[in-house]
Amino acid sequence: MNNLYLIIATLSTEDKKEFVRNLKERNKRNDTKNVELFRLLDTANLPSNINVILYGTPSTGAYHALSKRLHDLLIDFIATKSFDTESSEEMNALKLLLASRLFFQQKQLYIAFKTLSKAEIIAAKHSLFTILNEIYQTLLLYAHLNGKLVLEEVINKYQANKLNMAQEENLNLFYATIQAELNHNNPGISDIINRNLLLFNISITKNLSYQSLYKILQITNQVAYVTRDYHEFLPFVEEACQKIEAKYRTKDKHLYDHLQVLYYLANTYFRIKNFELSASYLEEMHSYMSLENNKYSAIFQPQYELLKSLLLIYTGQNDEAVSRITLFNFEKYKNKSEYAVDLKLALVVALFFQKNYKEALKTLQDFYHSDQWYIDKVGYIWVIQKNLVEILLLIELDYVDLVESRLTSFKRKYYSHLKKHNEDVILDFLKLISSFYYKTEDIYSENFRKKAGNLLSIKSKDTDVFTISFYSWMRAKIDKAEVYTTCLDYIKMMSNLSNIK
Repeated sequence: MNNLYLIIATLSTEDKKEFVRNLKERNKRNDTKNVELFRLLDTANLPSNINVILYGTPSTGAYHALSKRLHDLLIDFIATKSFDTESSEEMNALKLLLASRLFFQQKQLYIAFKTLSKAEIIAAKHSLFTILNEIYQTLLLYAHLNGKLVLEEVINKYQANKLNMAQEENLNLFYATIQAELNHNNPGISDIINRNLLLFNISITKNLSYQSLYKILQITNQVAYVTRDYHEFLPFVEEACQKIEAKYRTKDKHLYDHLQVLYYLANTYFRIKNFELSASYLEEMHSYMSLENNKYSAIFQPQYELLKSLLLIYTGQNDEAVSRITLFNFEKYKNKSEYAVDLKLALVVALFFQKNYKEALKTLQDFYHSDQWYIDKVGYIWVIQKNLVEILLLIELDYVDLVESRLTSFKRKYYSHLKKHNEDVILDFLKLISSFYYKTEDIYSENFRKKAGNLLSIKSKDTDVFTISFYSWMRAKIDKAEVYTTCLDYIKMMSNLSNIK
């Protein structure tokens, strides 16, 4: 795909308008084609013959030169915008540090030490350890010029900050190592968090920064998603969040991180079927989204809408979920691809529960990219779920040839992956689908019921809502019952089991 197209897709509507204005101001000739190229690339369907559209005939050299210039201008524009929107605390601390060094060079010692002190206060408040390191090095360099400074105190602060920096470095190693294990699809990752915390000497009982605790929660959430075992990681998540709440009561200091933490909590409790607590954290997150003049509202809106809709679906308010997702502006948030595709798949599931199979299939066909594209964007688990939902839809619509084609294709593409990663529940479910559709055995027999029951008996109360949804479809077919009602009944039953101490 055209790299310029991908860069432009990251811009907001307002940024695109501003960039085009900048281009027009820079253009000294009327025949400059950079605005035209930008607009051609800013379309849902990328043209294949852009150079011909621009120049009338194939002009590869001119097109590449124009593309290069537009690329450089885009990078410059995005970098400038990034500086404008960078963390004000970090930028302020850095500016004060640089200003203090200039004052030292000009022998303005009083203002130099005062400016450096302001930089230290900001950096310490916001755990900016790298900037603090530069501040203390500067202070040590000029400490002999200030008789009021206690050198031992400065050295102690410098050494304490070095420990904090080392801990942050260990956290980055921890994060990178777990990501590598997840990327290599290591099947033995049930102990991945504790094993790597121990390896890099990290403990949430130590004096970690808010950002460090947030990063640990972020990776824990990813591991739980891959293993689909949120119960196992829940105690760790709760302990980390208690640590956060104990240390940081002022949410505006770390508003972005705090919003994400609230989302992780809401999502974790949703996945273990504690919908009441999930909704509570989600609404708390929603209230904080309005702070600082809705600074992060646009960023977190897709996440909020996704979890809000899922809570509606799995608490018996499916019709409301359909209405809510239908009103969502997918075009506005197309650069938030992960949550946008999740939300659209949630709509497919909600329509499925409504028995609106044709509309569900039509919505599913909006996923026009290849499976590999979605694997790169949102991972194997999402792609496998999408394919299974499609197969069930085709069965409901009795599209015989398509069902057979999709089953064959699914097995060819993903059987070895599922086998390698011990996804026996999915493989068993696939066998049951085949038996049901091809009528290779009596689905109303006691033997078939036991096979279906085994899908949930492996993890029982710990089974997450999405696994229950697939199981409920099969169970509803056996019992000649409504799929949505069956799903809600099983979720309620397993929620009650989870609450038994």
